[in-house]
Amino acid sequence: MIQKIIFFFEMKSFGVCAWWARKLGISSAKVRLGFIYASFIALGSPLLIYLIMAWILEHKHYFKFQRRKRSTIWEL
Repeated sequence: MIQKIIFFFEMKSFGVCAWWARKLGISSAKVRLGFIYASFIALGSPLLIYLIMAWILEHKHYFKFQRRKRSTIWEL
């Protein structure tokens, strides 16, 4: 039973920390540690923020996260 739960979370990891690490240009381990430390300090409220970000990343096709293609000076 425990193995099934662990397998589920490993297969369905949301990639929130990896996404933030790519955006900030740092390693994902530092972002994960930041979430862990913030969870201890703020009594678990960053876990709620993490789950909200995971939901947004999982359903990002409903939002317009794509940047518009900017026209360059050469296309004028």
